[in-house]
Order: sequence, then structure tokens, then C-alpha cells
Amino acid sequence: MIDGSYGEGGGQIVRTAVALSVLTKQPIEITDIRAGRPIPGLRPQHYTALSCIRTICDAEVEGLSVHSTNLKFTPHDVKPGVYTFDIGTAGSMTLVFQACLLSAFHASAPLTIILRGGTDVRWAPSWDYFAHVFLPLISKIGIRTDTQLLRRGYYPTGGGEATLTIHPVEKLIPFSAQEPQSFTEMSGIIHRANLPDHISTRMKHAAIKTAMKRNLRSSIQIETAPSSSTGTGITLWSESDQTILGSVVLGEKTLSAEAVGETAANHLIQEISSGATLDCYAIDQILPYLALAPKPSTCLIREISNHTQTNMWLIKQFFSVDFEVTPQQNAVRIVVK
Repeated sequence: MIDGSYGEGGGQIVRTAVALSVLTKQPIEITDIRAGRPIPGLRPQHYTALSCIRTICDAEVEGLSVHSTNLKFTPHDVKPGVYTFDIGTAGSMTLVFQACLLSAFHASAPLTIILRGGTDVRWAPSWDYFAHVFLPLISKIGIRTDTQLLRRGYYPTGGGEATLTIHPVEKLIPFSAQEPQSFTEMSGIIHRANLPDHISTRMKHAAIKTAMKRNLRSSIQIETAPSSSTGTGITLWSESDQTILGSVVLGEKTLSAEAVGETAANHLIQEISSGATLDCYAIDQILPYLALAPKPSTCLIREISNHTQTNMWLIKQFFSVDFEVTPQQNAVRIVVK
């Protein structure tokens, strides 16, 4: 029995719990789903993610409907093959991909998911963060994937499309980045649809100007994306020998292009300056894999969020694992053992 209202009590509990249920072949029941939120229960984006996972493992499910606050999920073996899902509107494709990846990387043969929906939407990793930060990070611990972006999708209509192929992995590798790293370069992608050229140009110049103050050399691409909705955003990342840090800011009507570029660069610089070896978004996404890898794994994060604490609690419901959390001068050391 898993308390869906525990800690930050969001959709992350549901997605991760169901993915770990498939991975461990343990039936689960989740109660009080998103009980403390303004609209409790499953929202359409959660329903879609769970429906995708149910399909790839032919699970038996009770309570899978929008607004449901109680879910029973009994998984079966993941069935390799090619699956196509349409989230509808602009639900986050990256969150669905992450849940499916965690569910299926122990499958007996490759599994390919073709997904349609939103690639760059609020409250979710951007496509470029998923492709250039998250996937390269988990490749360092042994996860093997191939991916292709076919079309971007923005709020409210979505219409994006991408594919993810998950290759079978038997054993993961520990992640060890326990000392601050040297970061000298900043890479990035700015995407825009149905907006004038000067928006992305101003965003790029602001990000580069901000990075120069930290002596980071910059290489930022601009991509024009045909889309039925208007949208823009920037994803930045910086690599060391051992790890990658990332930052994402989506454009909004109330934010100038300069503010978007400068904010994204400042967020990345803040992570670097703290001595972090995983950024505040990556730690939540990579923790389940670290729990599954041979122990110990070690990283530094800028701060430990409610999201991260909730994820640690949830992972302990499935595995015998301990998270040793030790404050450092400007960061927090996490040892998974």
C-alpha cells in the first residue's frame, strides 16, 4: 500500500510507483492520489502515462480513470515490440518516456515507443533536457537508448512526435561523482515556433553574455520548429569528465527574451557554483536507477527538495536501500547504499 499523498504528493509518486511495480513485478495499491492538490486524483497526463505502461506489460488495473484517487496495479512481463501512443493535446511526452523507460529497461528484447503530445511544456523536462542531459547521464550507469525527435509540440495543441528505443540491460553501473567538477563550456538549444527570429537571437545573446561572466565558452543552436501552437524555450547544459548539469526555461508572454536566456544561464551557473555533480532536476529522475545499481553511488546536489525526499521515501517502499544525506559547504552529498 502506497500513500499517494505522502510528501509533495504529486503525480511523480504515481508514475514512479507504477514503473517500479513493473520493474520488480510487485502488485501495488496507491491510495489518496494527489489528495492535497486543488484537483485531487489522476489528471489526464497521469492517466495517459499509466495507460502506456499498462499496455507494454499487459497489466491488470483497477481505478485507472481521470480523478481516481485509488489505483490497483498488477503488472505482467514487459512485451518487447513497437508501440504508438497519442497523449492528446500537450501532455508531456518526456514524463511518459521516463516512466516507460524505468519500467522496461530489464525487458528481454528492445522496445520502441512512438509518442505524440507535448515536447516542451511546463512542469516537465524539456525535450532537449531529456535528450542531452537525462539520457546521457543514465547512459553512464549502463542504460542504452536510441531516440529521435520528429516534431516539437507546444501548449495547448501538442502535436509533437518522437521515438524512444529501450535496449535490454541486465546490470547497472554505480555512479560516482563525489567531488566538484571542472566545467568550462556551455552548450544549448533554443527552439521557437511561430515567433520572429529576433526572439531567439536576443535569448541567445543574453545567455552567452551571462555565461561569459563565469568564463564559460558557449555554443548555442537555434532551431525553428513548425508547430500548430506558438512556443519557445532554451535548454542549457555543461559537461565534465564525470557528469552533466542542465537548466531549462520556457518562454512566457510575461518574460522578455533576454530574461529567459539570462535566467537559464544563471540557473546553470548556480548549479556549477554550488559544486553539484547532479542538478536539482536530474537527481529526482536518476535516483531509482542508483538504487538498482551496485552500491554505493555518490553525488553532490545543490539542495534537497521535497520532490527528492518524497522519491527517496517511495524507492524505499520497493528496495532495501539507504540514502545517506550529508550537508556540505555549498551542496548536499548523497550516498546511495
